[in-house]
Amino acid sequence: MWGGAKVLAATVARVTAVSDDELGDGFTAGDEACLNEAYRRWGALVFTVVLRRVGDPEEAKDVTQQVFVDAWRGRAGYDPRRGALKTWILGITHHKVADALTRRSRHARDLEAAAAAVPEVSHRTPPSDAVVDHILLVEELERLPEQQQTVLTLAFFEDLTQSQIAERTGLPLGTVKSCTRRGLIRLRNRLEVDDGAR
Repeated sequence: MWGGAKVLAATVARVTAVSDDELGDGFTAGDEACLNEAYRRWGALVFTVVLRRVGDPEEAKDVTQQVFVDAWRGRAGYDPRRGALKTWILGITHHKVADALTRRSRHARDLEAAAAAVPEVSHRTPPSDAVVDHILLVEELERLPEQQQTVLTLAFFEDLTQSQIAERTGLPLGTVKSCTRRGLIRLRNRLEVDDGAR
């Protein structure tokens, strides 16, 4: 046990003493100690950059983790001759921030589309009509194909983002997005038909 701790301490001391260039070489070679050291050196910087753009500390933590996971998975694409590892990681950071902001705006558009799909209920409408509208919406949701129904139910009633829905259901993010889009279109069309019939 003590021998393992000494080896670990020696590895940490060795890695923390290396230059950024040497760290980049070790990172590219798949040395996990270099990944840990890269996170130690630049994790706070990445988090700060992300937080400034997204404004939410929890989301910033998630995006920061994604940056380092993607950097590690894509380390074969890093070329030390083209720039420092820090610069490459910051490039990934900017892409991940853009992805997060795109997801956020898509989610907002999906919610707006969902709100537009629900027939507007006047404040002067008797409460019984509001109940009927709610029941109609639930019935139309139940008529959707299973995946669309699941995705829209999680979005409407649990206020989950598409990424969260993908994690919860195990569906690929692209499938969640297409289910959302197709489900909203079908729901809107059905509600317009039902509203016109009344």
